[in-house]
Amino acid sequence: MRRFVASFYAGDDFQCNICEYNLSKFIENTVGELICPNCGSLRRTRRLHELIFSLENLLNLKILHFSPPKPLEEKLSALLGDRYITSDFELEFKAKKRLDITQIDEPNSSYDLIICYHVLEHIEDDRKAMKELNRILRKNGIIFIQTPYQKGLIFEDPSIKTSEERALKYGQKDHVRIYSVEGLNERLQESGFETEILEFSEIPTNSNGLKEKEWVIKARNSQ
Repeated sequence: MRRFVASFYAGDDFQCNICEYNLSKFIENTVGELICPNCGSLRRTRRLHELIFSLENLLNLKILHFSPPKPLEEKLSALLGDRYITSDFELEFKAKKRLDITQIDEPNSSYDLIICYHVLEHIEDDRKAMKELNRILRKNGIIFIQTPYQKGLIFEDPSIKTSEERALKYGQKDHVRIYSVEGLNERLQESGFETEILEFSEIPTNSNGLKEKEWVIKARNSQ
């Protein structure tokens, strides 16, 4: 069905960098998200693709990817095979492992690259999760982290418990906080990471349908 729908969007003005489908335009939903009609990728996933495929010796890296989006998971699995490990604690898709991010059942210094996108805002003890991520990352290994952000300080309130309250306060029923870029960066540094805030600005008509303004934190284990 997706391929049938994609045929109505075929053209030469845009391209999804994940599936490499040429488009006249992306599908735009009610909140302004630009979706690839062929593979279903989102803007943040296409940015992540850029970051991953800009890494040197990608084919030699051992990667752990938490809750990966399907288009990128399929591409990396085909490219890297057993060097690409997926995890999904909620078992929403068929991942290779089911890892608790606050108590990761993996040896120290196991991975060269960890991808943790839109995960930490779901985790109550995020500091414990960050320390675990640092523990399993090899020396000079990289982790790409992104969450929803707001300006100012991190907003979290342990008294907010119900799904209804969380949806009202955090914007989604299974979120437990809203980070700021600076607040998340500080917590990562407190957990032992060296960090770099990557800030991206794009013109509205960029050919891969990327966000016009976006932040990703690139962290390293320097121990």
